[in-house]
Amino acid sequence: MKPFKLVRKLRIDRPKKFRLADVDPADCAGFDIEKDVAKAILAEGTKRLAELQERLYAQDRWAVLAMFQAMDAAGKDGAIKHVMSGVNPQGVEVTAFKAPSSHELDHDFMWRSAVRLPERGRIGIHNRSYYEEVLVVRVHRELLERQRLPPKLVTKHIWQERFEDIAAFERYLGRNGIKVVKFFLHVSREEQRRRFLDRLEEPAKRWKFSMADVVERKLWDRYMEAYDDMIRHTSTADAPWYVIPADNKWFARLMVAAALIDTMEQLDLQYPKVEGAALREMMEVRQALLAGEGSGRRR
Repeated sequence: MKPFKLVRKLRIDRPKKFRLADVDPADCAGFDIEKDVAKAILAEGTKRLAELQERLYAQDRWAVLAMFQAMDAAGKDGAIKHVMSGVNPQGVEVTAFKAPSSHELDHDFMWRSAVRLPERGRIGIHNRSYYEEVLVVRVHRELLERQRLPPKLVTKHIWQERFEDIAAFERYLGRNGIKVVKFFLHVSREEQRRRFLDRLEEPAKRWKFSMADVVERKLWDRYMEAYDDMIRHTSTADAPWYVIPADNKWFARLMVAAALIDTMEQLDLQYPKVEGAALREMMEVRQALLAGEGSGRRR
């Protein structure tokens, strides 16, 4: 399937040379299809994802953690909703992180994400994450004061130190059977403007709009610099970043599904084998059930 072969080109395997400016948010890699066709392909992808999720649960060895970061209106919620629409909700936990509470601020900057890690056999979805601590907090330096760190620890190297801590933590997760995959949905400033206007003009969408979004939009260039630096320092073999062009929602959703499928297929998920005495016992039960079939009374 062509779209599912494109996604590895969006994985940042050479982060030191990465430049966000080189990625066109409207790019569809030459893949031009009608929306109905895109929906059909996505449906096929979500079916495959559901199959892999069942194996993940049955094998009970791995967990998968998918993280989503983006500017406002880039389509994180929609991507999560559509891509995960076919999976068993009992095997998925979605956490949407908001501004940290006073309780969360009394812990280290990765704590609130760490306590929401998925169990073995499950998929965890983090809508925003500890990466906010090298994005929003970096752009709004005053937020760092709220974390009440010892002054001598707040140095000019703090962002580099946090990158190192994040990379070490994600390497630790990988060594403990939690496969991390990260998505940056890259929307253009012009497309964001159109989506904001759409929210304002459609009564059913106005609840999504916040004046804070407009404030953050004025800091666009600073955010792009922060994202650039973040991706260059934290895209690793253990936990790669996928930079997904997000101006076309159908394409972004296909690529997120493709990346999740590709990630899970590489885990070689298999159903546990029943062998030896356990299998013989099952076959005996099978024979007993066959012998007694139809003898019971209906109620």
